[in-house]
Amino acid sequence: MSNQKEVILEAKHVTKRFPASGGRVLVANNDVSLKFYKGETLGVVGESGCGKSTFMKFLVSLDTPSEGEILYRGKDITKLKGEELRQNRQNIQMVFQDPYASLNPRMSVFDIIAEPLLVHHLYQDKADLEKKVLDLLHRVGLDDYHANRYPHEFSGGQRQRIGIARALAVEPSLIIADEPVSALDVSIQAQVLNLLNELKHDLDLTYIFVAHDLSVVEYISDRVGVMYLGNFVEVGEKEKIYSNPMH
Repeated sequence: MSNQKEVILEAKHVTKRFPASGGRVLVANNDVSLKFYKGETLGVVGESGCGKSTFMKFLVSLDTPSEGEILYRGKDITKLKGEELRQNRQNIQMVFQDPYASLNPRMSVFDIIAEPLLVHHLYQDKADLEKKVLDLLHRVGLDDYHANRYPHEFSGGQRQRIGIARALAVEPSLIIADEPVSALDVSIQAQVLNLLNELKHDLDLTYIFVAHDLSVVEYISDRVGVMYLGNFVEVGEKEKIYSNPMH
């Protein structure tokens, strides 16, 4: 199925080494190669310390690998600098694990969502900026009056909705969700997962969904990749991985 789809992102032989004490070298990612297909949700699972977070940082250009390439629509994004790097951040956005730490407590919700629109000049005037922020709030299930409130006034689930709205502001084609529901109550998890699925279909998004909870990954993913000791040891359609896991 997947090989007929458009490749939106591809990792080629990505390796990351960190110097350690005593002249040793720690390898966080070891020759990782993987394709991500447009319109899919790829669930990434693996134990703590297996290299998931390090690898995700490469995909959003928060770090660079020691070796290898990350290709977005065929262009190596590991070499981007300055204006090219800023522009590429519109293509790939991230929703973070902790809905409490990922929002600036001194900024109103309006300012949090408006910030990426301001940085990337994605508005015509003040009225257009306000309309876009309110439209984003509505899209994630919040109301106009939430715009002037501050993060501490919201529940964890509402904060994560704000984080999702912020990620959507620049109209990305790919969103990396790094354990976005692990800090939420089970009842709220389902609401956020359903919202993500709804947004995926409405906006033609591609997701990379990182999680520890296998039931969550099974619910939201099309394909699943299993990471172990810095590499993907198994990648396949969800049904195949869950019915006959090799690892």
